[in-house]
Amino acid sequence: MARTFPLAGLLRLRQIEKEHAASDLAAANALRRDVGSQQARAIAALHNVTVETTDVSSLFAVAAARASSRSMLADLAALAERVEHDAVEAQAAFSAAKAKAVGLEKLETRHRAELTALDLTVEQAAIDEAATGAWVRERKGSEG
Repeated sequence: MARTFPLAGLLRLRQIEKEHAASDLAAANALRRDVGSQQARAIAALHNVTVETTDVSSLFAVAAARASSRSMLADLAALAERVEHDAVEAQAAFSAAKAKAVGLEKLETRHRAELTALDLTVEQAAIDEAATGAWVRERKGSEG
């Protein structure tokens, strides 16, 4: 039996893929949080705007500001939806990469267990041989 795990290269590749997918997932989650906080700040800022108009021009300015704000909130909502979709995809990619790596990790664990069992079997055989040889030499010595 090979002393090194025969699929060690593939296992390392799968672990790198898993780490890359975890990094992508962390970035997607951070972006999701950032967009959510941007939305919350924008909504809070809009709630704090006073709406006092004294003439027609200020009324038009308030209407334009509201239209602009509505457009900005719609853009943020669209961005939040896209970012949420990207985060879901990143989670799926991470789960798939993790599943691929876990299968190989289990094979490596089994390989190591088999090597340990083989080492123990060889060691036990050597101990048995030494004990049997000593017993045989002792019997021959007492008969002669």
